Formats: sequence, C-alpha cells, structure tokens
Amino acid sequence: MMRHPHVWMGLLLWSVYGQAHAAWTVNMAPGATDVSHAVFDLHMTIFWICVIIGVVVFGAMFWSMVVHRRSTGQQPAHFHEHTWVEILWTVVPFLILVAMAIPATKTLIDIYDASESDIDIQVTGYQWKWHYKYLGQDVEFFSNLATPAEQIHNKAPKDEHYLLEVDQPLVLPVGAKVRFLVTAADVIHSWWVPAFAVKRDAIPGFVNEAWTRIEKPGIYRGQCTELCGKDHGFMPVVVEVKSKADYDTWLAERKADAAKLKELTSKEWTLEELVERGDKVYHTTCVACHQAEGQGLPPMFPALKGSKIATGPKEGHLSIVFHGKPGTAMAAFGKQLSEVDIAAVVTYERNAWGNNKGDMVTPKDVLALKQAEAQ
Repeated sequence: MMRHPHVWMGLLLWSVYGQAHAAWTVNMAPGATDVSHAVFDLHMTIFWICVIIGVVVFGAMFWSMVVHRRSTGQQPAHFHEHTWVEILWTVVPFLILVAMAIPATKTLIDIYDASESDIDIQVTGYQWKWHYKYLGQDVEFFSNLATPAEQIHNKAPKDEHYLLEVDQPLVLPVGAKVRFLVTAADVIHSWWVPAFAVKRDAIPGFVNEAWTRIEKPGIYRGQCTELCGKDHGFMPVVVEVKSKADYDTWLAERKADAAKLKELTSKEWTLEELVERGDKVYHTTCVACHQAEGQGLPPMFPALKGSKIATGPKEGHLSIVFHGKPGTAMAAFGKQLSEVDIAAVVTYERNAWGNNKGDMVTPKDVLALKQAEAQ
C-alpha cells in the first residue's frame, strides 16, 4: 500500500478538489431586481448561442477529420469562390448577431432609463467610505467599514461578513424605483452591488446615473471596484431593503435624529462629553490613517501623539481638520462631519495619548468658522 504514496496523494487531492468544486459555481447570480434578471437572461441566451455555435463548428471539424482522413483514401476536393458558401458564411453570422443584438439593446435601454424615480439618492465616494444623501428628505450620513480592527490585524477570528459590514447601511424600500446619482469627492471610486446589476464609476466633478427596484427585503452587499488608495479594500457597500412601512418608520427616525443633531450644536458641552464622542468619531473616521494610538504612518500620515498640531493653538488644529492640507493625504472634513463631530474629534485629539491640553473646541466654534467661510 505504501509503495505508491503518489496514488493516495492523488486520490486525496481529487477528494479535496471535488468538495471544493461542489461549494462554488462559475455562473452569474440571477440577482434581486428586474434589471439583474434581464442581465442574467441575456447572459444565458448568448451563452447557449455560443454553445450551439461551438458544437456545430467543432462537430463539423471532428467529423471531417474522422470521415475524410487520408488513411481511408479520400481525395481532397478542389473548388473556390462558391457563391452559396460565400452567402451562407456572411448571412448566418449576421442573423446570429441580430438575434443577439435585439435582447441586448432592450436590456441596455432598461439599464439606462433612470426616469420617473420614486427616490433619488446621491452617492459620493470618499477615501475610504461612502456618503449617502436622500435628496429632498434632509437625511444624509456616511457609511464606514465596521469590521473590528482585531480581525483585520489577525488578532481575532474573521466572521462571515469580514470587510463587508458597515456602521450605517443604505436603507431602501421594497418596490420603489430608486435613482442613484454617483460621484466622488477626491479620487475615482466605483459603487457596485452585484445583486442589483448596478456598477457605476464615481468620478470627481461628474455625476453618473443608475437605478434599481428591489423585489424583496434583505441585506445586499457590494464593494468599491476601483483602485482608490491604500484602503480601497476597506470601503464596502451594504444595502438594507425594508418593507414600505418599515422604511417610512426608519426615514422618520433619521429626520428626527438630524433635527436633534442641529440642536446639539447650541448645547453647552463639557470636556468629558466631547472627548467621549470624539473617541467614537476618531476610531470611525481617522484611525485608518493616524492609527489607534495616534502614532500615524509616517511620513504620509504623521503622528498626532505629541504633534505640533494637536498640542499647539486649537484654532490651527481646527483649521487643519476643517480645511485639510493641500498637497497631502489629509482630507478636508468640513463638509464630511457635523459641527458636533468636528468639535468632538479635535477635542479628543488634543486630550488623548498624553497630549492632555485640557482645552476644547465646541460646536459653536465650528459653526462660527463655517459662517465665516460662507461670507
């Protein structure tokens, strides 16, 4: 038995391959929308046309090779410029292409028809997160990666949705036609949800349209599919589809939250409250570049621990966070974060990792800066 270990190794590899092969498929998924179903049907139609062409061509080739082989005494025919052959090999491919073009054109027309939408959502790509704005509803928020850092750094087991979980998913209702207006604020991104058959490039200065109508509630996942920087692999797309009643309830709650956030701008905050909130904002928004302990990734992402910015005048610190720093990877967060969150994160950075400045920036300070910028 042991004389032929390669045989047993081969059987073992074949068994493993067979089990792995049974766990995955190479075909497209039908998806969860009318458009995705149309794309799947078009794919299968063209696939079977190609299969039939392959069978006919290779069948004729192998039949000729076997039946007309030289050993049987066959004599080659001598002919050229056969009129009917010329007509056939021109007309038949033309008819095949027409048969393929008709359903393809219909599907493309449907894909690009974003008119008469029920909901309009602006999708903006940032390094490295998505911003969703429900146009006309006064609701907008950022969607950030929610996978724990311990999993990313292999300090904890990876769960089922590793790198495909976010803190705030895009929420949509069943049955409504949703139009996406896709753009970017910094570099080129690409918003992709396979189950919707929607993939649009997000390009700074341009707006690309797409639309969907989802058939059933559930969680649908996608990713950015454009190489957009060091954390390109850490900006997933998660869409939660709810029933119409549940969506209306969610939307009302988000509107109420937005109103409360505006009220918080005028609240008298304590240092402890701002530091506590800033801790959450920092570990959601800033940690990827400046790291958990503020040590940064020099020289591209400088350390905040003991830095001249975080220990210097608070006006300069606020200005850097608000305006960013041209020519560097430091983005401007003035339009990305609320007045409360900007004030909280600046205060946190000035009082974390031993900086201990003991001062704070309030939401009123940020609001005053915004008003000064608008004048």
